[in-house]
Amino acid sequence: MATTSYRIATIPGDGIGCEVVPVAQKLVNEVAQIHGFTMDWTELDWSCERYLTTGTMMPDDGLQTLAAHDAIFLGAVGWPSVPDHVSLWGLLIPIRREFDLYINLRPVTLLPGIESPLRDPVPQIDFRIVRENTEGEYSEVGGRFNRGTVREVAVQEAVFTRVGIERVVRFAAELASRRSKTLISATKSNGIIHSMTFWDEVVEDVMTDYPDVSWQSMHVDALAARLVSHPQTLDVIVASNLFGDILSDIGAAVVGSLGVAPSANINPNSGPGLFEPVHGSAPDIAGMGIANPIGQVWSAVMMLENLGESAAAELLAEAINHVTREGQTLTKDLGGNSSTTEVGDAISQAIAALSGVGVK
Repeated sequence: MATTSYRIATIPGDGIGCEVVPVAQKLVNEVAQIHGFTMDWTELDWSCERYLTTGTMMPDDGLQTLAAHDAIFLGAVGWPSVPDHVSLWGLLIPIRREFDLYINLRPVTLLPGIESPLRDPVPQIDFRIVRENTEGEYSEVGGRFNRGTVREVAVQEAVFTRVGIERVVRFAAELASRRSKTLISATKSNGIIHSMTFWDEVVEDVMTDYPDVSWQSMHVDALAARLVSHPQTLDVIVASNLFGDILSDIGAAVVGSLGVAPSANINPNSGPGLFEPVHGSAPDIAGMGIANPIGQVWSAVMMLENLGESAAAELLAEAINHVTREGQTLTKDLGGNSSTTEVGDAISQAIAALSGVGVK
């Protein structure tokens, strides 16, 4: 019988992405070996370093190259020598839009053994942020006029469509119906009179199809405060592109570190999806060997789930939990002194122990 093989486009990118991606690849190969499938990795050098050499973050046929793969595994994008808007709009945003990856799913979970930086101990934190990923505030519509003069003006337009709002809210509602049946919609319709009132109206329309889900709209500033004051009361949040981006970074801080935060950029109806940690390229620690690989590895868990390899995903997730629960091998951001590779090795040992199978 033929072994299933998945074609994965791998983009280590910049900074610590180049350090954490190989660790995650090794671990994915191990759980794949145990569960009888293989990963065919295609490594791509698309990065700020490439931009400085060629003038582009990726080649002209880059999107066609990605289309031939089952998933995209990204480390990080960004470096001080290249403006952030150049690196982001030259790689990540075109990928999201070309493949219509309209869902950005970001788990916010306090891993076993990890202490939240909040003042008082809190019960288990485990919620999901569903971020609209292809429109909203991250739009190309607008421009700058009278550059370099006292009359210079910058105009940036947010673009919201009924289709775009409906589909992300529906995804979030269905996710909530499988969890605790509670949903919060992030808004700011008291101040943003057109787009956010439209968002609220579409959310209300969609939620009539989900009578089993208890939901509410909440102003994003109050919701941000709730992430800090009562994160254990949250389950599923749906938010626009900008609001979801900001809230998920707050959530990552609440559960210990940006270094543990994963994300999935997906279209539930087609692929390939893109899987990446939230932490970015972290130039301040790049090359030191101390980056936390958990966010990258957890993103690999989400990739395996998306590929339909749920047993392998579960094994890799439990191996992460085993290492954090033991608390002996953690990077500096989580209060330890272990290196990137040492954490990877500890997860590898946990995979072998949990599976009862020696990993070659």
